[in-house]
Amino acid sequence: MNARRLALVLCLSLCTLVGCGGGKGKAAVVAPSKTLPPANPIAVQKMVEGVTAAKDPKLQARAIASLREAIKIDPNLWEARYDLGVVLAQNGDLAHAEEELRAAVKLAPDREDVVVALAEVRRRRGSHKDAAEALEDYVKAYPGALRARTLLVTALRDSGQHDKAIAQAREVLVRKPGDATALSELALSHLGRGEADTAQLLVKQALDVDAKSAIAHRVSGLVLLAAGDDAAAFQAFQKAAQEDPKDGTSRLNMGAVLLRAGAWAKAAEQFRAVLQTNGDDVDAQIGLAAALRGESEGKNPKMLEEARGLLAKVLERDPHHIAANFNMGVLYAESMKKPGEARPYFEKFLDDAPRGHPARAEAERQVTAAKAAKGGS
Repeated sequence: MNARRLALVLCLSLCTLVGCGGGKGKAAVVAPSKTLPPANPIAVQKMVEGVTAAKDPKLQARAIASLREAIKIDPNLWEARYDLGVVLAQNGDLAHAEEELRAAVKLAPDREDVVVALAEVRRRRGSHKDAAEALEDYVKAYPGALRARTLLVTALRDSGQHDKAIAQAREVLVRKPGDATALSELALSHLGRGEADTAQLLVKQALDVDAKSAIAHRVSGLVLLAAGDDAAAFQAFQKAAQEDPKDGTSRLNMGAVLLRAGAWAKAAEQFRAVLQTNGDDVDAQIGLAAALRGESEGKNPKMLEEARGLLAKVLERDPHHIAANFNMGVLYAESMKKPGEARPYFEKFLDDAPRGHPARAEAERQVTAAKAAKGGS
């Protein structure tokens, strides 16, 4: 086995290890379109060390350092850039993860796993349209790339392009009839168009195909939630969590619903449960910060400081994290009554957030108010 082939095998094993990249299943194995020089064996060894360290949650810093060293030795080692991007994403550093994965895509534009990982990071950063555009280009070139096409459905739906999402979900089902994940995504796309009855029928079909599908149970919960049946929705989310105990998505869903309902303490319980399993889950950290902010009602300094610490931890890893910046701004402006300290976070959010982000109007209002309070400067 030559050095470059060894690097490829390690890259794929790491993808399975950390679970990044838009769904389960084997990636389409396609040789990179670019002809690259043979991999530097010392760089490959450093990558091996990084992959090995990444298996231990306590050795993430060592893994990142080893992978960075591998890239420094051999900048063309796309597998190391991909592995580094995956590890950084797993540890919440989405900005640098996107940077490494972009570089990996340039070096290996035909690799489905790399393209999917980059799109997933962009989705997590709120750049749904960018994620969708890259995936659309890829599936045009590789129509049989089902992982990429399934994630494309999600990205299109998240960016509000429900008609396109429905068309792509149907393309998945043409190639893989009765796929529970595709049926669930199709259900969410119809739900996004306000077609609740169609969504309900599709999610029932998904559960008929696979009664143990965690994603189908999660979507069932969202459909029930849209219908106003909170109790049944929570049962569906709980069922999803039972079917896939390692996936905290259902608890995050429940926490988000509880936040919307103003049940701050119960929402905090759900987010803390996720953090007990994965202490670095960024969404859970941000959700818990929001729950603590709501529960404190601006009167409990201990809760507010815990919320601030959670958001600061996210921003230390990723200063460009748009949700963390927005929530930190709200914390300072609304709960701590410090609009001057809030302003830089809202401005950072406005610099980084997509133009169509639904929170832009509130961030702009907060910046304007902070400027007015300071005399317009």
